Amino acid sequence: MKDVAIIGGGPAGLMAAEVIATAGVPVALYERRQTPGRKFLMAGRGGLNLTHSEDMPDFMRRYGNAAATLAPIIAEFSPLMLRAWCEGLREPTFVGTSGRVFPQSFKASPLLRAWRSRLDSLGVRFLLQHDWQGWADDSALIFSSPDGEVKAKPAATVLALGGASWPKLGADGNWTKIMAQKNIPVSPLLPANCGFAVEWSDVFRNKFAGSPLKQVTLSFADISVKGEVMITEKGLEGGIVYAVSALLRCEIMRKGSVTFTLDLKPDLSSTVLLARLQTPRAAKSFSNFLREKGGLSPAAVGLLQENRSAHDYTPEALTALIKAFPVYSTAPFSIDRAISTAGGIPFTALDDHLMLKDKPGVFAAGEMLDWEAPTGGYLLQGTFSTAVRAAKGALAWVGNSKSKM
Repeated sequence: MKDVAIIGGGPAGLMAAEVIATAGVPVALYERRQTPGRKFLMAGRGGLNLTHSEDMPDFMRRYGNAAATLAPIIAEFSPLMLRAWCEGLREPTFVGTSGRVFPQSFKASPLLRAWRSRLDSLGVRFLLQHDWQGWADDSALIFSSPDGEVKAKPAATVLALGGASWPKLGADGNWTKIMAQKNIPVSPLLPANCGFAVEWSDVFRNKFAGSPLKQVTLSFADISVKGEVMITEKGLEGGIVYAVSALLRCEIMRKGSVTFTLDLKPDLSSTVLLARLQTPRAAKSFSNFLREKGGLSPAAVGLLQENRSAHDYTPEALTALIKAFPVYSTAPFSIDRAISTAGGIPFTALDDHLMLKDKPGVFAAGEMLDWEAPTGGYLLQGTFSTAVRAAKGALAWVGNSKSKM
C-alpha cells in the first residue's frame, strides 16, 4: 500500500498524521528530537490556548494579508471542529472571559498524551531523532539518525517543520536551506509575536526588569490594544505588544525605527487625571505624588522618569505624557525569542492542496507557510487547519480520499 511520510512532530505534523492514518494509509512520522510536541507542551505551560470563539469575520481578520487565502482552509477545519476534535480525545474545552478557548485541564500534556495514544492505535510509526537532510538525486528523503543515514521514498510527503522560533525545541528554520537548494521560493523568516528592544537607563533596567505594567493601552497608527506589557532588560514584551508586533516590525523595516505610545492610566480620563495632578505637591516627592494622585504603579512612575524632564512638566504636560508615553524602538527581539515566525513558503508556490508546485507529491503545513497571526488561539488554529488541508491533499495524491476530518 502507498505510504506517506510526515516530517516534523509538532501540532501540524501530528494532525496531518492523524488525518492520513484515519483514512487507512500507512504513516511514518519523522521527528528530529527525542519526543514529539515539545513546543506544543511549552505553549501549554501558561494554559493551552487552542483557538478563539469570536465570530468568523473578526476571527479571519487576525490573519492580515493571508486572510483571504486561509479563509477556506480554516472553514474546512474550523474552531468548532477543533473543539469537537478535543472532545473526541476526552479533553473538553471551555471559553475563557476573553473569548479564548482552552482545554478544561488548562494544560497541553493531557491532550498530547491522549493524542499520542490515538496515533499509536492508528498505527502511526514514530521515527525519533531523525533529522531531515533533504532529497537524494532519486528524490528519496534523507535523514541523519543515531544509526547513521536513513533513506525513505514514500508516495507522498507532508513537511511540517515549523518556523525558527524556540530552536531548542526543534524548529530552527534550517529547512529553508534545503528549499533554496531546490529553487523553491521562501520568504525570509522574521520574528512574530515578539518583544521590541528599548534602550532603558541602567537605573530603570536594574530596578524594573521583570516587572509588569498592568492595565495599559498600547497605541500605534489606528490600533489600540489594552492589557499588560512586561518590562525586560532589553525592552518590552507581552500580549498587547504581540498583538501589534507585525505592524511594528514592518514599520521598522520601512523606516528603521518605530514609536508607539502607552496610556498608563487608560481607565482615567485626561480631565480627571489633570484635576488630580493639579493638586499641590507640597512636600511629596515626584514619585510619591504620582503614585498617590495619579494612581500609578512604581514601574509606571519609573517609566515616566525615563523622561528626565518629566519632573518639571506642568500638570497639563504631565497628563499628556501619562496618557501617551512614547516608546522608541529600532529592532524586534531576535527570532529565537519570538513566539512564532513570519515568512516561509509563499502560497503562490503551492497549489490549493498546499502541494509544492515545483515538487509534486510534497505538501507543506503550519508555520512553514508564509502567514502570521497574533497569540490568542489564532496560531494553533491556522496550524491545525493547514495541516488538515495538506493531509487531504496527500491522500488525494496517493489515490485515497477517505478522510473523515
